[in-house]
Parts: sequence; structure tokens; C-alpha cells
Amino acid sequence: MSDEHYLELCDNLVHFENASSVNNVFFDEANKQVFAVRSGGATGVVVKGPDDKSSVAFRMEDKGEVKCIKFSIGNKILAVQRNSKSVNFINFIPDYPHTEFTHECKMKNANLLGFCWTNWNEIVFVSDQGLEFYQVFPDKRSVKLLKSHSFNVNWYQYCPEAAVLLLSTTVQANVLQPFAFRSGSVSKMSKFEIELPVVPKPAKLSLSERDVALATVYGQLYVMYLKHHSRSANSPAAEVVLYHLAREGVCKKTHVLKLNTTGKFALNIVDNLVVVHHQSSQTSLIFDIKLKEADGAVGTHRPVLPARSIRPCRIPLSGPAAAAAVPSQAPIPCRLYSSSWSVFQPDIIISASEGYLWYLGVKLAPTVDMLQDKSKLMDFLLRRHDCKTVILSVCSRLVEGEPRGNLPAVAGVFDKLNQVYKDFLEAEQSYSAALEAGAARGGGAAVTTTTAARGGGGGAGTFTAAATHKRPVRSQAVIDQSDMYTHVLSPFTERKGACHKLTIAVLMEYIRSLNHFQIAVQHYLYELVIKTLVRHDLFYVLHQFLQYHVLTDSKPLACLLLSLESTYPPAHQLSLDMLKRLSTANDEIVEVLLSKRRVLAALRFIRSVGAHDNASARKFLDAARQTGDDMLFYTVFRSFQQRNLRLRGNPAFNPGEHCEEHALHFTRLFGEQALMKAATA
Repeated sequence: MSDEHYLELCDNLVHFENASSVNNVFFDEANKQVFAVRSGGATGVVVKGPDDKSSVAFRMEDKGEVKCIKFSIGNKILAVQRNSKSVNFINFIPDYPHTEFTHECKMKNANLLGFCWTNWNEIVFVSDQGLEFYQVFPDKRSVKLLKSHSFNVNWYQYCPEAAVLLLSTTVQANVLQPFAFRSGSVSKMSKFEIELPVVPKPAKLSLSERDVALATVYGQLYVMYLKHHSRSANSPAAEVVLYHLAREGVCKKTHVLKLNTTGKFALNIVDNLVVVHHQSSQTSLIFDIKLKEADGAVGTHRPVLPARSIRPCRIPLSGPAAAAAVPSQAPIPCRLYSSSWSVFQPDIIISASEGYLWYLGVKLAPTVDMLQDKSKLMDFLLRRHDCKTVILSVCSRLVEGEPRGNLPAVAGVFDKLNQVYKDFLEAEQSYSAALEAGAARGGGAAVTTTTAARGGGGGAGTFTAAATHKRPVRSQAVIDQSDMYTHVLSPFTERKGACHKLTIAVLMEYIRSLNHFQIAVQHYLYELVIKTLVRHDLFYVLHQFLQYHVLTDSKPLACLLLSLESTYPPAHQLSLDMLKRLSTANDEIVEVLLSKRRVLAALRFIRSVGAHDNASARKFLDAARQTGDDMLFYTVFRSFQQRNLRLRGNPAFNPGEHCEEHALHFTRLFGEQALMKAATA
């Protein structure tokens, strides 16, 4: 039975001291760091991050309860908020004074809601009266106000990946004002309004912070709103509404995710999928906003797959229980969908009471049997990060298990794969052309590398333009001919008892798809077709494929045909015809003819293509002697003597041609007089 869980808590968890009466736990979404603060920091602060570089431990003076604590980027400056008026700063830069210094809000009577680091030395204070953007000077132990904006604020959210701050305003809290930060500057973006559910009067509804999340999906920033409707029997189920937040222009409602249920929800983004956790049913749903159900200004989406629980996992014992446990005691089951869970963007789940931070991951293999529409399945897989192994597995199952009537489905899958393959090849070609153009101009343009974003604004197969001199990096979604040959097509042709007509049809369908996208077909695919035809004695089909140029001419293919002569005698002439059409295989044609002891035919061929003057006399004389036909040897010898006389005025062979042995042999056969006669004839 296959695993039915397509979501899992990854193994690279972060363990920290769990929250207690003496230990407070904080999470910084920008640096992905967990702060465990004991006794206000007096007995220690332990910071755990995604790696050792971001983890640190220190002590600080207990000056009251800590409300918020965050490092700037690179752990250079620590900011601590202990009251609603000010923030304390501590330098962590080597050779700088570590003395704590304080800065208060400039706005009078303002209550500080929190703060966000936007750069290593730039910070924004958010209060109920607006925002204040500062530059911090750790060497001078001071700050400088760069910009401020005044208006009533209910709550705020910050997206560190996009450096965008979202502020909730108005009484109903549903008018949102975003700000974008960039290296010492802040720009005010277009404000917009979240559509609240319609409720019976006189009830009033306000937008709650817990129902809003800022996240990046496919390279675009979205405000995600969990829209709950009234609990009446006729009210619709909850839904997630996505508003596209562009840097310039108005914020637009673009997607609606139908949840088909009500209750408590939480949101994550994993591999560009919107994951919606439902606490009461202890299940999660995943949505792919690239899989549109209908065209329109607002895309309506239903779950890609059936609701499933996160895969059960176990965690080591921690706290007092760990101290009392024997060393051999097994880890305990993790309480999934616990009320103590806190969910952060994009893919983080924290249990402060247990002292664990997990990264949520998607397992693709279980999705294959859940999504019956193979075209939709392939669209889904091509946009995922670790997709190659699963895609190749789907292709193998598709070609091996489907009857002939579903060949169009196979063709559709091949076309989807080759579209992405073609996009990557074109991106590489454009990149190379841009480099060559830059070199020709002598510009010495800088070369950087960027990862090809599957769906980063454009879905699978979208690659970075080479005009920016960024090398397209091959993603796992690029399935090339070698991948298909090794993992799908070659094993498919070797199956026992398979219908040979279906086998050939699948091979030719893949070649058709490559030709459709103007991708040069590698010779080993043609060889696979030929070997499959020969194995099933389908020589008449092979003849037709070659006659009508279904199989593209190439030297490796011609050589393969030559090897089939003992099984299929016409293959020899088919090979020669192919080599002649190539017009770049004259040497190969001569070798083929000489190997078949057709020496005169080879001689006529090199004359017909004007290669007689540069041909190796010894090679032809060797072949003529091996036939045992003395008159043939005489004819060939005489032909090259006449060539020597015409080119150099002397019938003798140059020493470098190493034909002395053949001249002696000619004399033994026909005498010295015959040698002179042949030379002067």
C-alpha cells in the first residue's frame, strides 16, 4: 500500500528550550531564529537558527519582561523591546562597544506594536500611530530618523523576502497600507481594502491579524486572507482569498481557494503550494494557483488532492521527561495539529510548549495515485522542486500500463515535458549568444548564475533571460532525451510479451514531440527504434522509415544499418544511401565499400566526389590484394600510377605512401616490363 501522506515534518528540525514560567520563546521570521529568553535574559539567551552560523548564546541584564527580540541580518545588532515606548540596542559587531543603548518612539503618546529589521543597520518601528524608519549607527550608539508616516494602525505584518510591511488601518481594520523598503528608502504602495463577509446588522466585523498572511508564491507577493462566513446553516464554507500585491499599481484580488468546510485554519507555503491546515479534522489541503479551473479575472481553485493529515512522526524526549528517561527509550509520537502550534511563513511550524521548530515538506510520490488526470498531474509535478524522479516514474507507468487507446495521453505528457526542455535549451542558447555578443563588443560583461524558477511568475519552463547575462540553471523539471532513454524508453522496449506495435508507437510519439518543438533528436533514440524493429522482424517498417526519412540521417545510424546486413541484406545499401545523403561521410563510405571488397566501387566513388587525388593508394592496394584477384590489383595499381604521373609527372609512388611492397608484388605478378608499360600507358 502506498503512503497516503503527501505532507511531512522534515527531519532537519530545530530543538530549543520549551516555553515555561521562567523561559519565554520568540521567533524572528526574517532570520528564522528562535530565541529562548530565561529570566529576562539574566540567566541566558539561547538563539537557534537554521544553521550553526545563525545560532548564538549570551547573557543580558534583566531590565524587565521582554516583549520582542530580534537580531539584524548577520547577527550584527540585537534589538530588544521591553515596553510600549522604546527599543534597546546591543552591538554584536567585534571591536564595537557592547553597551546597551535605547531609542524611544518620536510620536507622542504612541504605543509601540513592534519592530522589523529591513537591513543590517536599518529598522522600522511600528506603533498604533504609524511607522518610523531609522538607520542605526552601532559605533556611535545612536539612530537617525530616515522617514515617518502617521496614521492609526491596528496591527502589522512584515514579509522579509520582499521587504514589504503591511499595516492595518480604519475601524474595521480591513483597509491595508503596504510599504516597500530598499537600502535606506521606504516607498508607500497603493492601499487596498479587504472584502469582509456580509453579516446581519447590527453586528460589525473587523479584520483579524490571525486571518491574514503575507507570502511569496511563484515569485509574486500575495496577501492571503482567511475568509470565515457566519455559522448559519445556509452560509458558504470558508475560503482563502489571495490579493496580488504589486510594487507598482493597485492590489488586485486574483485567486479564491475553496475550503469546503468551516473552523480554525492556518496557512503555509511549501514549494509554491498554498497549504491550508484544518485543526478540527487534523488534515491539510494543498492548492496550486497555477492550475486554473477557468479563465477569468479571479481564479477559483479547489484542492489539488484530497485532504490528508501530515505524516505521523516521532520526536525525542525533552525537558524533565528526558532527564528521567532511560537511554534506550524510543522517541514519542508528535502531537499533530496541536493547539500549541504556531505557523509562520513560508513553511515553518513551531511548538513552543514542546520546544521544536519544523519545516513542512511535500512528498510527491504519494500524489501520483491521487491525481488521475495525467495531464493535470504532469502540470502539478513540473512546478515542484524535487520532481524528476517522480516524473520519470509516472512516464514509465504511463507507457507500460496504458492501452493503445490512451496513446494521446502519452503524447500530451511528452509534449509537456519537451516544452520545458525546449524553454531551457532556448534560454541556454540566448545566454551563449549574449556572451558572444558581449565578447565581440569587448564589454567583458559580468556573468552570474541564477536558478531557473519553475513558475516564478510564469510557471514550469520559465527561465531567466540571457540578455541579463544570468546563466539559466537546469531545474529538475528539465527531462532531456538521455533521461527518457535511460529511465523510460529503453526499459520499456525490453519488456517481455509487450505489444510491439504499441512499443513502436510510443517511441515514435516521443520523437514526434521532439520534432514538434524543433529539438534535435539524438541518434541513440533512432537506434532504439531500429533495434526494436529488427527484434520483431519489422524490416518493411524499417525500410519505410528510412525511405521516407522518418529517421534522420546520421553516421552512427548508418553504421548501425551496416551491422544489420547479415540479418537484413538491404541494410547495406540503405546505409550507403544514407552516407551519400550526408555528404560529409565520404571517408566512411570508402571504408564500408573496401570492407565489403568492393574496391572498384570505392574507386569510382572517390572519383565521383573529386577525392581521388588525395586518396590513400596503400589503402586501396591493400584491399585489392586481399581479394586475391590479380587483375583487380592490376587495375587499381595502374589507376594510382596514372594519378601520380598526372600530378607529379612521375608514375612512381612517393616513399611516404609506403607502397614499395605493392610495387614489388606487381613486378612479381606481371614482370618489370609490365610495370614500365603500365606507367607509360
